Amino acid sequence: MICVFSCQVSSTHPDCSIVLHLLKEENECEVKMKNEAAAESLGCVMEWDGLSCWAAASEGDIVSVHCPQPLLEPETPPVVISRRCSARGWSEPQPPYHQACFSEDEEQDEEMSREKDYFDTLRSIYSVGYGASLAALFIAVLLFCFFRKLLCTRNCIHLHLFVTFMLRSLAVFVKDAVLFADRSTDHCTVSTLWCKAAVTFFHFCVSSNFSWLLVEGLYLQTLLVFTFTETRKLFRIYAIIGWGSPTATILIWALLKKQLDNEGCWDDLDSSLWWIIKIPILLSIFINFLIFVNISRIIVQKTKATNVNQSQTQLWRRLLHSTLLLIPLLGVHYVVFALFPEHVGVGPRLYLELVLGSFQGFLVAVLYCFLNGEVQNEIQSWMRSCRPETNTNVVNLPTQEDVP
Repeated sequence: MICVFSCQVSSTHPDCSIVLHLLKEENECEVKMKNEAAAESLGCVMEWDGLSCWAAASEGDIVSVHCPQPLLEPETPPVVISRRCSARGWSEPQPPYHQACFSEDEEQDEEMSREKDYFDTLRSIYSVGYGASLAALFIAVLLFCFFRKLLCTRNCIHLHLFVTFMLRSLAVFVKDAVLFADRSTDHCTVSTLWCKAAVTFFHFCVSSNFSWLLVEGLYLQTLLVFTFTETRKLFRIYAIIGWGSPTATILIWALLKKQLDNEGCWDDLDSSLWWIIKIPILLSIFINFLIFVNISRIIVQKTKATNVNQSQTQLWRRLLHSTLLLIPLLGVHYVVFALFPEHVGVGPRLYLELVLGSFQGFLVAVLYCFLNGEVQNEIQSWMRSCRPETNTNVVNLPTQEDVP
């Protein structure tokens, strides 16, 4: 972490290394061309052909360059490409770039096509998930705000968690719209204020979501350890953890990103600055996992003590039901890939964190709002109060008939 604050960050996503290498070579070639512009040339002038910089040459000379290294497969020997300077100008490169630098591999093309289809399918699934979560959470927030009697400390924490899930879903759609709506955009070189703002907003929403998942765990642990604690007094501390800590984290990250690594759209997860955001998220994941283990242990002890006469099947069914309810509330499933690097287990990680994660908000809304007994009772009471009273009219009918 010391290096994060003291040294210049220079990390590049592997997919963009070719583009950035060619941009660097093109800039160097343009500088050379400007320096030699004043000099007379009887043959061919210096030229950038999109892949290589060709030095000025006299008529009849042959100039050779190596195939750009990023275009070659690993452990491939350098390939020489030549051009002749003639009276008509530069000849075509021999051998052509597509033969010298690119290996025609049909299997590789098919694999890229399958990978594109895979990511398009994945994006469609998580878009449905985040859309369903956003709709369900919006209704849940309206219910909690409409029935004010429900807003105890526990439900207030649920309400803030719902809001962060909504923000997270919204941030995903905003990020996709800004970064990936135009497929012709070169994501390796684009560096606009809007794309940086979208990525920063996305990181804030994700960080605040994990912070409120941590608050949910801390609140449950507080109830178990301090039975008679006045939890309303602790809500300010919970609010600072839930909103204050991610705000401070993202501000520090954005300022350092601006000073040390102001390239692209700030979506490079290989940058060492990414640890500023990742460490608080990892802490919340592991603290919640420990709380989950402790709560599960207490549930097992209490269930065995109060249900001595039940069969083992019924006992384990009750335990499974109680513990499974805590998994989406505490985000326990994120612990599976928490310590692995971003490039390890990409397929399973994407399904776990994107597909399952996209429906997490929906599950939380259903389990802790729509299936909540208190919420259902309030809805039923409100519906009964809205029904017209017909008994009074029935009683008054005979009275009205007796009127002469």
